[in-house]
Amino acid sequence: MKGYKIIFSSVITAISLTFYAMKHELQTEFPQEIQSVFYQKEKLEKRNEGIHFYIEFKKPLAANITLEKIYFHNQESLVQEITPKDFKFSFLQSNKKEDLIMDINPAKEYGNKAPVVQKSKFDLKPNEAVLKYKLKNKTYYLKISNVFEKPL
Repeated sequence: MKGYKIIFSSVITAISLTFYAMKHELQTEFPQEIQSVFYQKEKLEKRNEGIHFYIEFKKPLAANITLEKIYFHNQESLVQEITPKDFKFSFLQSNKKEDLIMDINPAKEYGNKAPVVQKSKFDLKPNEAVLKYKLKNKTYYLKISNVFEKPL
């Protein structure tokens, strides 16, 4: 019986440590000085809109830092290097609305699709973003506040 208690407590400890390790700790400071962070909206087609998110550094990004992803407006995007000091992340937002069939007879509404709700990894306000980066091969998450929209 004592053996079962040890095994049970070991399993519970392992599970709790696994969930603790999965939690992303958000950093508030970046190891290098950031000059500006902003985004711009661009009309692409009739019903599509693109958002370009920019991070500009005062000096070129250090060799031991690698930018990976940005999480913004419930979406995520990979990095595109413009210059060693300027980086861009692009998102596509579709404003396309599906036609719904509304009828008193439920059988006629059969073809309607349920909306797809995508939950973000992070709980962010509209003017916040999270940057995923690596410093010396260790992954960090930087919470960026006060992101503003800059006109094209």
